Amino acid sequence: MTGFGDRLAAAMEARLGLCVGIDPHASLLQAWGCGDDVSGLREFSLRAAEALAPHVAAIKPQSAFFERHGSRGVQVLEETVAACRAAGTLVIMDAKRGDIGSTAAAYAEAYLEPTSPLCSDALTVSPYLGFGSIEPFVTAAYAHGSGLFVLARTSNPEGAEVQSATITDGRTICQVMIDHVAERNAVEIARGARLGSLGVVVGATVAPGTVELAELGGAVLAPGLGAQGATVADIRRVLGAAPLVLATTSRDVLSAGPQPAALIERAREVAAALCG
Repeated sequence: MTGFGDRLAAAMEARLGLCVGIDPHASLLQAWGCGDDVSGLREFSLRAAEALAPHVAAIKPQSAFFERHGSRGVQVLEETVAACRAAGTLVIMDAKRGDIGSTAAAYAEAYLEPTSPLCSDALTVSPYLGFGSIEPFVTAAYAHGSGLFVLARTSNPEGAEVQSATITDGRTICQVMIDHVAERNAVEIARGARLGSLGVVVGATVAPGTVELAELGGAVLAPGLGAQGATVADIRRVLGAAPLVLATTSRDVLSAGPQPAALIERAREVAAALCG
């Protein structure tokens, strides 16, 4: 079974090296001429998936914008995941789940078990109940050839309150989480993987020198490009030492819609800038 890290690396080489978020903000629904209801949500999400999923390395649905429409919104999320996976793109579910014990295991089953209608190639998870609390997610990811992106230093400024606090050896809490991930990835790499299945989330908006990524052995999912203010130059300054960086953007691409050709063209422009 090929691990997620190697599948992601292959996708980055074969497709546009970009992750596009499907974030159905009310403002985007309106801009596309879609209603802020389940029907509009379905039209927006499936049109975005149909246009972009055949071209980009990854699609990242933001679960919250589907959940706000209740059970029918979650059904649209299931349809969106299925459409993206059918087109061959990797699906990264942005749900930021984190809990303990059997509850964490249930979340892992919902998003990583192949028989689940929400099954995704990777899931964002929060380790801030202690890194050991995400062990059920790690176990499920390894069992199914899936991946995790572990929140480390997020793009929101409030994150520094916890994530930049230090422990007795001088490391920041976010660096501790990165180091835990690196230890797990080192085991996979020793067994022949190019990259480990566990990645981290580090915002492209954070200051250079905030984190050390050279030994990560996995991918960095980098939010913040575009609407949040980060530039391609920021990604290189902050994350240049990482083995692989998957920049993610949502509104910067989706605001070019709803015409498929315009969405694809904008995605190509962003991907070209990242590779330039």
